[in-house]
Amino acid sequence: MGILGIGVDVLHVPRIAALARRQSAMRLASRILSPPELAAWNGIPTVDQERRIRFLAVRWSVKEAAYKALYPTARLTWKELTFLNTPELMDGQKPVLQYAPKSSMKSLGRLHSSVSHDGEYIFATVLAETCFEAPD
Repeated sequence: MGILGIGVDVLHVPRIAALARRQSAMRLASRILSPPELAAWNGIPTVDQERRIRFLAVRWSVKEAAYKALYPTARLTWKELTFLNTPELMDGQKPVLQYAPKSSMKSLGRLHSSVSHDGEYIFATVLAETCFEAPD
């Protein structure tokens, strides 16, 4: 497998909190989350705003990193990516980033992702593989 690209993103969580206040958390969630992610987000109690905002922030950051890893080969949208890191979505597996493109992407292999939290910051890394071996 060859490397198609590597993307990173650093996000200050209060930025997402401010964005959610300005346009409503539900509107933001509907814009950036895939259907499985939105279902998981809706399952977080509305009284737990900190957890709901962190959920949005993690997905925002990992999707930004994925965009950077895949551009210009793929110009993806928010909802084409699904970050599965909650027990109800993972089925006992480690976190995974799935890409379900609207158009055919034959050269795209796996997406490897890693997300770290430290206080008000989230750091996401995505490595995109190709399906073919790079020539020597």
